Amino acid sequence: MQQLVFIAVGGAMGALCRFWMVNFINAAMPGKLHLGTLAVNIIGSFLIGVMYVLIVEKLYLHHEWRNIFIIGFLGAFTTFSTFSLESIHYIQNGHAGLAALYIIASVVLCIFAAGVAISLTRTF
Repeated sequence: MQQLVFIAVGGAMGALCRFWMVNFINAAMPGKLHLGTLAVNIIGSFLIGVMYVLIVEKLYLHHEWRNIFIIGFLGAFTTFSTFSLESIHYIQNGHAGLAALYIIASVVLCIFAAGVAISLTRTF
């Protein structure tokens, strides 16, 4: 039961942080590209790389942090479903090129961010 509470608390915090960050970024940099979602997913990918090394590989943090931070917080902070919906909207609105850019940038940059985070965190 305690694990579920940790996941729920982490998830609530992640969802709120995503809401605030996406709205802040989209307001600061309005345009056709959904930079808020893209930024949140890249940041979340970087953070999951860091947390993976700290929790799983180096055991610097107690394994319960995996439930709170990786499953709860980052699970709610990053959002593949929103990315998917935004990609479909680009296509449906006749912006196939923008959709392709968004999809490729999201996948490549998120994987790159996670890889860089893992490499950097392993050096500490």
